[in-house]
Amino acid sequence: MRTRFKKNSKVFDIVITAVGGTLSVGVMLYAVFHFGVGEVWPELVLNLFYIACLVMIWMYFFNYRITSQQFNYWCSISVGMTVLLRDILFAPPLAFYGLHLTCLTLSVLLLCTLTFFYARKNWRGYTKRNLWTICIIDILIATFYGIDIYLEPINEYTNYLLTEIWIRPTMTYGLVACFVTESATQRA
Repeated sequence: MRTRFKKNSKVFDIVITAVGGTLSVGVMLYAVFHFGVGEVWPELVLNLFYIACLVMIWMYFFNYRITSQQFNYWCSISVGMTVLLRDILFAPPLAFYGLHLTCLTLSVLLLCTLTFFYARKNWRGYTKRNLWTICIIDILIATFYGIDIYLEPINEYTNYLLTEIWIRPTMTYGLVACFVTESATQRA
């Protein structure tokens, strides 16, 4: 099979993202079956969006029936849905109200950024800085969630929660790594 990327560093970025995302989704699927679907069904819904992103990353990597525009649009929709569901509509209760407001504000900012940068028709107007903004905001959200998890008492869910909060930043890193490598002519 012919891959879309030729530089070894970019291939490494995409492969690490896909392997990390696959392992994380696998751990979360195990958690769903371990704790029962009735208790952690939202994770199953989120994992469907993550699996869709992983499939699209592999399709894009191997240049298989997906254009840059389709890749960006559908991966943005999938990531945006996880932001909307997990961080805005069904936001988990956090230990401190200030931390909750910070995560909620960053989540709304991430959703707006995804909408602005990925839903535009001007594909040539993207800059690396614009794309990395999405990944950095998502990493900040995951970091604040991680801080909250360590402030609360540790229980049997702690390891799964730590895995779950870092799946989406892994996916956004993969999306950005895929799209940053495209030249302006390929994006059009």
